[in-house]
Amino acid sequence: MIKAVRAGLEELADPRKAPQMQAYMKSAMPFLGVPKPRRAALLKSLPRVDDPDEWLDAVRTLWREATYREERYVALALSGDRRFQSAGLLPWFDEMIVTGAWWDYVDEIASKLVGPLLRSAPGVVRPHVLRWSADADRWRRRTSIICQLGAKGATDVELLAACVDANVDDPDFFLRKGIGWALREYAKTDPGWVRAFVEARPGLSPLSRREALKHL
Repeated sequence: MIKAVRAGLEELADPRKAPQMQAYMKSAMPFLGVPKPRRAALLKSLPRVDDPDEWLDAVRTLWREATYREERYVALALSGDRRFQSAGLLPWFDEMIVTGAWWDYVDEIASKLVGPLLRSAPGVVRPHVLRWSADADRWRRRTSIICQLGAKGATDVELLAACVDANVDDPDFFLRKGIGWALREYAKTDPGWVRAFVEARPGLSPLSRREALKHL
């Protein structure tokens, strides 16, 4: 599978697009110039791996040995294989958060990987998310805030409130934007709760407040 990913990406590479993609993402790692639709098609063509250990080893290798950003995008997508999801993957997701350290990786990991695990195994995952909310690493903290995007009625509002409150005074743009985003999304489910939450926190940044109340 590793060989198929690398060969497929090389075949799809567009050197004209690569510099533009790298500049937009402000990435130190270069791009091959393979847009998301083509990566999605490549994913469907990859050989099937049924052994969980072989699968995880391949995913980790693609991520850790990546020389182009698209290799990590593919590794991230493969990490969401529903056949293998369990709370035991949380350390791997955490590694991607910390070593990826940018919003394009972290937002996907938070909402598509950590969030579903939180809902399926809250007893194991919830304490980790709560610890991340006060971690020194801002990407763990952003993950804690936005991991429940799309959860709707299944949102753990106590956890959401705790993760927001742990970061409400932080001046970091990605944390403030993440707070507003998480609250704005939950407002689609319970606008009254979000309005009351925002009103009870005068220290919430203007950016977070504006985003949270955007559609109310």
